[in-house]
Order: sequence, then C-alpha cells, then structure tokens
Amino acid sequence: MRLLPSGSAALLVEVDGLDDVLALYAALAGAPPEGVVDVVPAARTVLLVTDPARTTLDAVAAAVRRTTPVAGAERSGDAVELPVHYDGADLADAAELLGLTPGQLVERHTSAAWTVAFCGFAPGFGYLVQPGGGWDVPRRATPRTKVPPGSVALAGEFSGVYPRESPGGWQLIGRTDVAVFDLARDPAALLRPGTRVRFVAAS
Repeated sequence: MRLLPSGSAALLVEVDGLDDVLALYAALAGAPPEGVVDVVPAARTVLLVTDPARTTLDAVAAAVRRTTPVAGAERSGDAVELPVHYDGADLADAAELLGLTPGQLVERHTSAAWTVAFCGFAPGFGYLVQPGGGWDVPRRATPRTKVPPGSVALAGEFSGVYPRESPGGWQLIGRTDVAVFDLARDPAALLRPGTRVRFVAAS
C-alpha cells in the first residue's frame, strides 16, 4: 500500500489492483477508523475522508496500516436482483468477441452474482465485477452519443447499468426496467460499493 494525503482532510490509499481495493474497502467500510466519515473505493485506490476535528491523517494512516483486508467479503443485506431483457444492440458482437453464442453470453452473465466494486462516470453508475468471470470485452470503437437509461453493458472486466441517458462506449447487451438511480429514493443509488447484484433473464 502507498498512503498519500489528498488535501488536508482525506487520505488516498493506493493498492496493486481491484481485488486489493475490494478487500481493503470491505474491512474499512465495516469498521472505519475513528474520525473517518466516508470511504470511497475506485479501480486502484481507496479514499478515506476524515473529520479534522476528530482525527489526523497520521492517525488514520496508522489505523489503515493495522487493518487486515477482508478477501472475498460480502456485505450482508446489500443484494439486488435485476431482471434484464437480453436484446441489446451489441449482444451478438460482444458474444463473438468472447467466442460465445449470444445465449452462452447470457448464461455466463446470469450464472453468478456480480459485486459493485466502485461507482463513477455518472450518479448511480456502478462498476460491477463477477468473481472468476474472466471478462475482457473491448469498448466500442465509436462511442454512442446517446445510450438509453437502463441499458446493461459490458466493457473490460466490468458490467454496468446506465442510470440515465448519456454518451457511452460500452457494449450494450440488454436493458432493465429497474431504476438504478432515483432521487425520490433513499438512498438514491441502488448500486453502491459492496452491493451484490444478480442479473436474471426477464421473461
């Protein structure tokens, strides 16, 4: 781990890869150090936001160094099921890129739970990983200017659900009618770091 101050009230922890992020995040989110008010994972980092009136960055750094990452941890109670219509515009192309038929891609996408590793790009957009999934799907050579909300997509090792209409270069394999981001809901984002997601083929 490499620990760096991020401004005067946050500590950035750099690790080797996404598995390390998930393990460290699971430990810190379950038992945050004294004075830490938010823990934010990303692809290769974990950011700890502090209350300077309650702690110092040195104290938080020492607590992080004493933390034992929790490999393979799942947060109890955070599980959602998303019905998906697997009729995406890129389903056949994505399947071919993986050496699969469209049906085989759907079976693989629904065969095991995914976990939200981190969020970004747009409010409510979760980057989901499937343990042992072995996904490696290139982005589209030409991004779309408009991707419909609810689109289920693949890119690299990740799957995701577009929370609103936006540009995007991921491979679209389907769509869900579930709103993954809704300001009228508390919390607004359905897919938060650590949440387990099961995609199911909609009838």
